[in-house]
Amino acid sequence: MPNQPFEVGPKLTRNIVPNGRAPVDPGWNWQRPLQSPGHMSVDFEGRVDFRRLTAYRGARARQALKNSGLGALLCFDVNNIRYITSTKIGEWERDKISRFTLLAGDAEPVLWDFGSAAVHHRQNCDWLLPENCRAGMLGLRGTVPPSVGLMKAHAEEIKSLLDAAGVGDMPVGVDLIEPAMWFALETAGIKLVDGQQVMLDAREIKNIDEITLLNQAAAMVDGVYHMIWEELKPGVRENDIVARANKMLYEMGSDDVEAINAISGERCNPHPHNFTDRLIRPGDQAFFDILQSYMGYRTCYYRTFNVGRATPSQTDAYIRCREWLDHAISLIRPGQSTDVIARVWPKAEEFGFPSEMAAFGLQFGHGLGLALHERPIISRLVSLDAPMELKTGMVFALETYCPASDGFSAARIEEEVVVTDTGCKVISLFPAEELPIANRY
Repeated sequence: MPNQPFEVGPKLTRNIVPNGRAPVDPGWNWQRPLQSPGHMSVDFEGRVDFRRLTAYRGARARQALKNSGLGALLCFDVNNIRYITSTKIGEWERDKISRFTLLAGDAEPVLWDFGSAAVHHRQNCDWLLPENCRAGMLGLRGTVPPSVGLMKAHAEEIKSLLDAAGVGDMPVGVDLIEPAMWFALETAGIKLVDGQQVMLDAREIKNIDEITLLNQAAAMVDGVYHMIWEELKPGVRENDIVARANKMLYEMGSDDVEAINAISGERCNPHPHNFTDRLIRPGDQAFFDILQSYMGYRTCYYRTFNVGRATPSQTDAYIRCREWLDHAISLIRPGQSTDVIARVWPKAEEFGFPSEMAAFGLQFGHGLGLALHERPIISRLVSLDAPMELKTGMVFALETYCPASDGFSAARIEEEVVVTDTGCKVISLFPAEELPIANRY
């Protein structure tokens, strides 16, 4: 039935955890500090248990499928593929639609991979059935035309797997898909529906391993912001800061620096969401957003600085931006509704925008995980009419933006939080209670 609660214990039969045992809960102990343990698993202390992580994610996906009333999930979204199969072949795959996985009924997941990656996973991923690691090729976003027949062949293969799993007559949920593949699957007799909502249901509650990886990723950004605070000075360009941040993140073990926003001076208002070669000047207000991932788990983490000195207008913008953010954080607890949080933020018209659509993303909350945007989404655009409930184990970012009265400066602050049993823990720790002045004059 669609409204059945999640059962966290996995149903997998593979050798996923020692002695065949699997976690029965997400593993939180909020009385202890969250770990940021480094980049290695070791024998002398408990850190991230990747077998437990694989089992937990597999169980969540299976229970979400069961709750949905669908027969199977067919996923092309790389985040869903990683969640279900614990496989990844490089960040270049993100926009290729070159891999896909099928989770059908009670059967083990089947993974179609890019060429020799299938052989690699057959040899090295013992939590997957070797025979279920298959080579696949759909056409690389139409580069090989559908008329060649690759999509048709895979659609018929998928239909046979659905029949073998006893779900051939049930709807199949898909996430991201090429239109031609949708048509091929329908021609093969498969009824397709939206499966992305099912996977987002699965992914919204994190276990302790996911939270530890998110905390480790945030710790890496803590260090980058200290570097920025030291390096932010006249004569440095926005893109210089971006380059140094990229280098530092990859040296610390990042597997993908998705983007770094670097916005300074007259570019701060309105917020352009990018970086340029603009030279930093004395008195600039400048803000940055660092979006990167560690073991797939992502950060979104803004900080604002002033260079050398700050005007009363810039300081006031920062104070108001911080107040809006702190008010929102104070409301976070299990059972809270996202519309309550969104209402404490100013209306779009109150800070210079004609509508909530035009101001979307400026006063904003969004879940973090294997994707940059997971549940919950918190915004006056959507939350007032379609609120969501906050739950223990959710991890999300809250970000606020305040233009300065000088007409061009602005403050932007963001904190990443974990919803605990009584409130939340902030995991973005570079100091932001007061406006940081880099290289003060």
